[in-house]
Amino acid sequence: MEAQAQGLLETEPLQGRDEDTVTSADFSNMLSEEEKEELKAELVQLEDEITTLRQVLSAKERHLVEIKQKLGMNLMNELKQNFSKSWHDMQTTTAYKKTHETLSHAGQKATAAFSNVGTAISKKFGDMRRK
Repeated sequence: MEAQAQGLLETEPLQGRDEDTVTSADFSNMLSEEEKEELKAELVQLEDEITTLRQVLSAKERHLVEIKQKLGMNLMNELKQNFSKSWHDMQTTTAYKKTHETLSHAGQKATAAFSNVGTAISKKFGDMRRK
């Protein structure tokens, strides 16, 4: 029984070939009528449990929506919060900080260069006026 119980607790899903093997095998002639009846009863019970679980999940999802509505949480607010959090998380990364620092430094250099060019052009115009 323990080996059978362990098989029920398998965590790996069946692969396509496993499913094909199971569905193509015909075990009905290997089972007694009593075993067939037990398996049919177990099948009905499992189907009922699955239906119940789906109903419970659906009820919990509806309750979740109701709570979010009462708290004023809607899709747009959630998207804003997610975006804000993602933006903050991105800004705290090392790559962002290094890129920001590099671009800031490059911007300062470009500003200084344009200022020097502007000063040189003004000086030339000034010299041209004097002549």
